[in-house]
Amino acid sequence: MSKSSKSLVQTTADKIYNMIIKEHIFNPGDKLPNENELSEQLGISRATLRESVKVLSMQGILNVMRGKGTYVATDIEVFNDYGLGNFDKIKIRLKDLYEMRLLFEPQVAAIACRRASDEEIREICKCGEAVAKAINENSDRTEADQKFHQLIVSASHNDFLTSFIPLIHRAVDESILYGINSELLSEYTLKDHALIMEFLSKRDELGAKNAMEIHMHHAIDILGLNNGNDPLY
Repeated sequence: MSKSSKSLVQTTADKIYNMIIKEHIFNPGDKLPNENELSEQLGISRATLRESVKVLSMQGILNVMRGKGTYVATDIEVFNDYGLGNFDKIKIRLKDLYEMRLLFEPQVAAIACRRASDEEIREICKCGEAVAKAINENSDRTEADQKFHQLIVSASHNDFLTSFIPLIHRAVDESILYGINSELLSEYTLKDHALIMEFLSKRDELGAKNAMEIHMHHAIDILGLNNGNDPLY
């Protein structure tokens, strides 16, 4: 699969994800339109749609049932409740997401130091600056923050690792959406991203790995996801 094709598959997966989580066009348990109809609606080929559905099904967002169709998973209803009633469920989901990120994103940052082109490094830094600008202006940084981490994973040039991007998007989305210690999280994001960009620019693998690990640790602590009985690290 070419780099451009991978980008289109990921973009399509993100669109479907947003149709479920943000726009509520499809709700948990809903059946998606058939392949012909949905691919036409999204302006993509059926092959691209199939690959995007695979990505989302791997992450538990969609369930593909042979002979019956593709359905939105029924266990993502937590996104639809912004009250405090499901706060514990939110924290459990965030804990799982950040545990996954802690396990692979630091190493991905190190790999990106070796494999990223100079242009990819510049794009990562440009996006990091956009995150900082949004934080300093007190505006929504969700999209820029997601893209910053997405670009680092993409720079690893590993097809399997890129399949985890929707989970990164979900983690960023939920942590910002629910505003848990948002000011402190923003403060650390500014510092951590600056370090990550510095080490990536220097092609310092160990530095980038450690900076990303610290970034994950900060998020885990600030979001209150690390309890004493079951530490994430």
